Formats: sequence, structure tokens, C-alpha cells
Amino acid sequence: MFVCACTYVLAHAEEKTEMMPFGNFDSWATRYIKESFILGGETKAHYSIGPRETIQGPTPLPKRGNSPWGTSNAYAKVLGVETVTVPVTPEKRGNGYCCRMETKLHQIGAIGINFNAVATGSVFTGVAADPMTTEFTTDPRAAINMGVPFRKRPVALMLDYKAKILNGEVTYANGTTVSKRPNEHDAAQIILLLQHRWEENGRIFAYRVGTATERITKSTQNWVNNHRLDVRYGDITSQPNYKPWEALSRKTHKARNKSGRMVFVEEKGFRADVEPTHIIIMISSGCLPPFTGCVGNTLWVDNVRLVY
Repeated sequence: MFVCACTYVLAHAEEKTEMMPFGNFDSWATRYIKESFILGGETKAHYSIGPRETIQGPTPLPKRGNSPWGTSNAYAKVLGVETVTVPVTPEKRGNGYCCRMETKLHQIGAIGINFNAVATGSVFTGVAADPMTTEFTTDPRAAINMGVPFRKRPVALMLDYKAKILNGEVTYANGTTVSKRPNEHDAAQIILLLQHRWEENGRIFAYRVGTATERITKSTQNWVNNHRLDVRYGDITSQPNYKPWEALSRKTHKARNKSGRMVFVEEKGFRADVEPTHIIIMISSGCLPPFTGCVGNTLWVDNVRLVY
């Protein structure tokens, strides 16, 4: 017992952590955007994770330094109306900030306009379309170029989190349709995928190199610090605690191909023996498909880092 305990301590003493760029969420860029007059003309703050700067108006933010993060915050032109949805915001934590994500029902009610959409608070490695337009109502995944180049092999993802999970009624609202789904349940989620990608004839294929996921189904009273998700390499289908949502996917995430088109990343199999080319990290207040969620579910995260 004594030898095993020492071995465990020594093994973990040799590990090191690296903060993801801007993963302490202390630095945000802010655009102040005025909504259309028929919505009241209110000026709203639109937040992005990256170098600190302030911009007046909807002009897209310049290059975000080395920030890998996109968010589900949206400046949108819907049916000719300009509006802002902000389910992701900075929030004070100690001497710095954390990231607050909340599932919201965004509603527009004006002359000739009746628009309702569920927006899940999410941060992810990738880039979201700006502005959002009505085309993304029918193909919301095309709005996110998911994943960033990455060639390392971490052993774990580590972060601090706090959660408010209501376990209430799930709402589906895609802009024109609103319905309740009483038999569905929503949860916050954390996902890390390592992929080896390549392109053939405009299609993007990938091997799944590594996987780490978790769904948070209960509220926490306080912050859970140094929470760890181990990365499992290779085929995880026969490994303990394998979950259906960890399966290979052909139509979950999209990325931009060499010709500039957004296409699905089609996972062809599990391979632990190849080098990663991209990393997907997605942290979200919900786990359901686009425009679907439990309104009010909230997840706070801070200090997102990788363990080696």
C-alpha cells in the first residue's frame, strides 16, 4: 500500500498543466451594438474572449491575438432586423473573472415580427459567423467553424466550474416554431476531442485520436476547483463508462474546407497511433441539439487548462 501510494504521488508530481490561451477568462473584447429602432434601439454589449478592446458598433472584431475561443454570442440580422443575443458573459470571480454561460430564450416582438429562439451559452475552440443571418436557422452548424490546429497529446483537461441545473421543461424554438418537450432532459456539458483531419475532394475526414467528455446533471453549491477529465486515446467504445454521445460522428461539427465552404467533419474511426491535427473543446450550459434547451440552466467555468 505504501509503495502504491508513493508511485501515485510521484506520477502526478511529474505532471504539468498549461493554461489554454485566454483560458483564465480575465480578458474580453467588447462591442457595443445598437439594435434596430423597432426593437427599441437599445445598445447592448457583445462579448468575445480575447485581447481587451472596445469597439462601438457592429464592425467585426479584428484578429483576436492567439485566442482560440468562439462563443454562442451573436450579432444577428434576422428578417431585416439587427439584434444581439448574449448568453455568454464575463463575471467577477475573486480578483479576476470567470465565464458565465446561460441557456436563454431570445424573443423579438415588433411590428410584423415574431421571433423566438433558444440560445445555449457555449464557448468552443473555433470561430462563429458574424453576423448571423436567417440562413443559419435551417443550418445552425454552418455558423461555427469548429476546432483549431493542435498537435499535442494531453492526458487530461482541467478546469474550475459551478453549475445551476434546473431539470425543468425543455423548450425548442428556432425562430418561427416554439414547442415544449416534457420528456427530454437537459444538462451542462464539457467536451474535448482530438482529431487527425484531412481533406479529399472538398470533404473533410478525421480520425478520433482522443476523447474526454462529461455531462453535469446536478447543481453545485460552490465552485468545484481543479476538476479533471482524463483523455482516453483510441477506441473508447469498449472502455469503462463509454456513453452514446461519445460515438463517432459524421454530422455533428462543421469546418471550412480549402475552398472556403463549410462542410461536416466526417469521423472515419478511432486511431490512437496518429498525430492530432485539431482540438475541439466545447463547454456549454446545455447538451441538446441547436435551438433546444432548458431555459435558465447556467454554467460558470474558469481556468481551463491541459494536463501533460
